[in-house]
Amino acid sequence: MDMNKTKHVSSPQTDAPRAIREMAEKGAAQTKETYEKMSAATSEAADLMKASCSTALQGAQDYSNKFLEFALANTNAAFDFAQKVCRVKSPSEFMELSTEHSQAQTQTLTEQSKALAELVQKIALAGARPLQEGVAKAFTRAA
Repeated sequence: MDMNKTKHVSSPQTDAPRAIREMAEKGAAQTKETYEKMSAATSEAADLMKASCSTALQGAQDYSNKFLEFALANTNAAFDFAQKVCRVKSPSEFMELSTEHSQAQTQTLTEQSKALAELVQKIALAGARPLQEGVAKAFTRAA
């Protein structure tokens, strides 16, 4: 029998450090995996927010442009009315002109308000779309 060959006998003293090392390695692997998942989710959420904010910014610009377009049209209508008022020769002509202008402006403002409301709705839906799609993808992946 060769005495130089020693048998590795498992003892509670040698098993404990091995078990602790294995537990630590397993915990580190789980931590790394969780970190990678959280990092990916955070990156995806940031991309969704960027897309949503970009869409909202474009919508705000569209709204501002439409609002300024309407303001210019209303200003021009006011100046046209003022020029016509300067040529009025009688109170009855003034009343007729004033009534026509009021009716036209009421209709115009109603149409403009409706157009702005539709634009706001379109902007809100477009801004929410990236978030909806992102949430749907997240739930699909989780399932």
